[in-house]
Amino acid sequence: MVTLVNKDAQTKPIPKAEFDNTGLDKLLLTKRAGALKREYQKWQPTHKELSQYLYPTKGFFEATTPNTGSKINHTLLIDEEATFDIDTFKSGMTSGFTSPARPWFKFYLEDKELMEIEQVKWWLQDSQEVMQAVFQKSNFYSVLTSMYAELAAFGTACAIIEEDINTVIHLTNYTIGEYCLGRDKHGRINAFYRKFWMTAGQMVSEFGLGNVSDAVQIAWQGNNPDQWYLVHHLIEINNDRIPFMKDYKNMEFRTVYWQDNTGNKFLRIGGYEELPLLGPRFEFTTNADSYGKGAGWKALGSVKELQKKVKDELIAIEKGANPPLQVDASVQGEVNTLPGGITKFSAQLPNAGVKPAYEVRLDIANLDASIEGTKKKIKKFFFADLFLMMIEAEQKGSPITATEIVEKVNERISKIGPVLELWQGDEFIKSAIDRTFAICLRNNMFPEPPPEIGDIEIKVQYTSILAQAQKMVDIQAIDIWTAGVLQDAGVDESALDLINFDEKNRHKAEMLGIPPKIINSITTVANIRREKAKALEAAEAESRMAGMAEAAAKGGKAVESMGKTPMGTDSALDRTLEAVKEMNR
Repeated sequence: MVTLVNKDAQTKPIPKAEFDNTGLDKLLLTKRAGALKREYQKWQPTHKELSQYLYPTKGFFEATTPNTGSKINHTLLIDEEATFDIDTFKSGMTSGFTSPARPWFKFYLEDKELMEIEQVKWWLQDSQEVMQAVFQKSNFYSVLTSMYAELAAFGTACAIIEEDINTVIHLTNYTIGEYCLGRDKHGRINAFYRKFWMTAGQMVSEFGLGNVSDAVQIAWQGNNPDQWYLVHHLIEINNDRIPFMKDYKNMEFRTVYWQDNTGNKFLRIGGYEELPLLGPRFEFTTNADSYGKGAGWKALGSVKELQKKVKDELIAIEKGANPPLQVDASVQGEVNTLPGGITKFSAQLPNAGVKPAYEVRLDIANLDASIEGTKKKIKKFFFADLFLMMIEAEQKGSPITATEIVEKVNERISKIGPVLELWQGDEFIKSAIDRTFAICLRNNMFPEPPPEIGDIEIKVQYTSILAQAQKMVDIQAIDIWTAGVLQDAGVDESALDLINFDEKNRHKAEMLGIPPKIINSITTVANIRREKAKALEAAEAESRMAGMAEAAAKGGKAVESMGKTPMGTDSALDRTLEAVKEMNR
């Protein structure tokens, strides 16, 4: 997570009408872009196939200019089960992992003593609420939903987070095939390239008339703003920067736009202080893989199997309803297969006329069962059972709890766990939070931090339903152990000495993401208990004093009674005096 230092580290991007060719060689940038593109071409055939069979409305592979309305190839995609399951996956991930309707992350410090300071806890929660408001106001959640679909289908997704004057942040999502990625040896993104289409009108609006090519200027001035042109866009580490310089040319990452055949002229040169890219992978074979593999890759064989089975069933049904015919040579004219149609033939020959070429014995039940079995396999790849259960619960108005998820689909949670852990790190969500935090910090959107925080790193804990479900296994283990100790305490009370109830409950609250404002600090708890102890001690002292006063009153009455008792009547007084004499002998 970012820290509260260098608030003014990043300046605003340069104006759209400005460009500067100094220090950049377009030839070198084009060479880098070409290398990224060649690397992606190794992956493109599989991505195209995944698009055709799994999610035909995703993917753009430079076939034509955009806005062409390409048709879906339904000779390949007959049954859309995989598409439905991917839609279920993206909806389930949105509601269960990054829900816009409930808090799904919180800030904390690793220093537990600092976390006990109320001002620190409150500032962290207030800052977290600022971030949640920014996410709500922007298009953050809609883009994440689209990215979940890309991840499920292709194993990779991509978006850029930009600053926005109206909504603080704005995300641009890219579909598979229209971008190329580069990564370092640790798997972190260090480069992004795309070659994309813009109209003349869009280019003039975005970059300024003076910065576009002569061809674009002519189209614009000739009232042809809808003419398409190719634009190159590269984001990479700025190895030429001078550290601590604050202008756009010396930021850690640079972003460059250019056209072909315009010399060393650029449409725009800008910079970012932190990487604006999100490029998560579903899973990967090695960190060197620029693109991921995942559910779609694994399900592709079953998806093809499903298309074959459904096609065979449709053919079988068609043959049963309209079977191939065997026509005798004696048939006169064409065979009339319409209802009530008449076909003439010679009746002098046995078996003459028209009849089915062979009998089609159609077992629809077995065919349907086989198809359904294949569909169940596909659903498992995309965790459809888990997410359908969550979605149905929300639709009924009673959102499912983490405990219910673990009880019903514990196996599925354990299998999706590694994916969630990967996405919670630098691969995806943490990078989005870091980038947004930095933008909010530069815009002074957070309250003034308490001095105790200083430049201490702020950590992120995930508290979504799915994150809690992962932790419920540990929480259940704690509860089972505690219940066992309490049972033993019925035989031997010393067993309770094993349990630190305060730490147990604090640990559970932390794992469940309970807001820190509602949990009293150690100091506050100690003060409350001290006051309770004082009140109890005072009550006990008052009770003792009342008891002594009552005893004294009773004793006085007893003496008075004895004084009025006549002697020699074998009274209590007589017996008392007799006992005293006996003791003195």
